[in-house]
Amino acid sequence: MIKVDMTVDAKGLSCPMPIVRTKKAINELEPGQVLEVQATDKGSKADIKAWAESTGHQYLGTIEEDGVLKHYIRKSTENETRSETAFPHVVSNEELQEKLHDPETFVLDVREPAEYAFGHIPGAVSIPLGELDRRMEELPKDKTIYVVCRTGTRSDLAAQKLAEQGFEHVRNVVPGMSQWNGPLDSAQS
Repeated sequence: MIKVDMTVDAKGLSCPMPIVRTKKAINELEPGQVLEVQATDKGSKADIKAWAESTGHQYLGTIEEDGVLKHYIRKSTENETRSETAFPHVVSNEELQEKLHDPETFVLDVREPAEYAFGHIPGAVSIPLGELDRRMEELPKDKTIYVVCRTGTRSDLAAQKLAEQGFEHVRNVVPGMSQWNGPLDSAQS
């Protein structure tokens, strides 16, 4: 049994709400205290881990019990935390739509496989955020990588990771698939 100082219920919520609730709760804790976030969104595991890493809080791990993911984050001290930064290179859905036929364009979809299966940008490559660190070698360094997720939150974290690993031409697509009205492919058709 892990001792926690606060529990957040994010069950039934999808991205970005588990992170929104986590951010709010972590601000109420004292440094060193532990937060438990309960979620049912499978993507929350990668999302919360990446968010914790990007802000300097310590991601302790996730335990799954009866379909509920219990994420544990330790609030860091002030000198350990970093202010949350948004990836500076952002494009709109419409700007990406104009680039889809450009051979220098590479679309990376960092949503979970089920989200991708129900509709994705034609030609987009699926690498869920939680797999990105170990699959970066699959990505081209010589093309512009447009990173897309449902709302722009996961893609922001992914774009930051890519830039940190030396990818120079990365763009975060906002607002992402939640408002995409361009062409769609699906694994269901």
